[in-house]
Amino acid sequence: MQKMIGHFRATMEYAKDRDILRVQRLLGHKRLENTEIYTHLTEFKPEEYTIRRPRTSKEEDELLEAGFQYVRYDDKDQCPIYRKRK
Repeated sequence: MQKMIGHFRATMEYAKDRDILRVQRLLGHKRLENTEIYTHLTEFKPEEYTIRRPRTSKEEDELLEAGFQYVRYDDKDQCPIYRKRK
């Protein structure tokens, strides 16, 4: 039963941001191959995001408070890009 809980926890952690190295550190695995086992436990749907480009610092603060994450700066539009999973 304990092993099943570990598999579930690792799968859920991986689903958050698909950062396999973070999960490896979390589980304390020395070999990435051991951690990769957990990524095959569930079928992930393609990720869908809501994208926003704030024009003012107030808009940017509102996005951060709503859980959006900074992605990059758009040189063409001269604004940052934020995203949040749907």
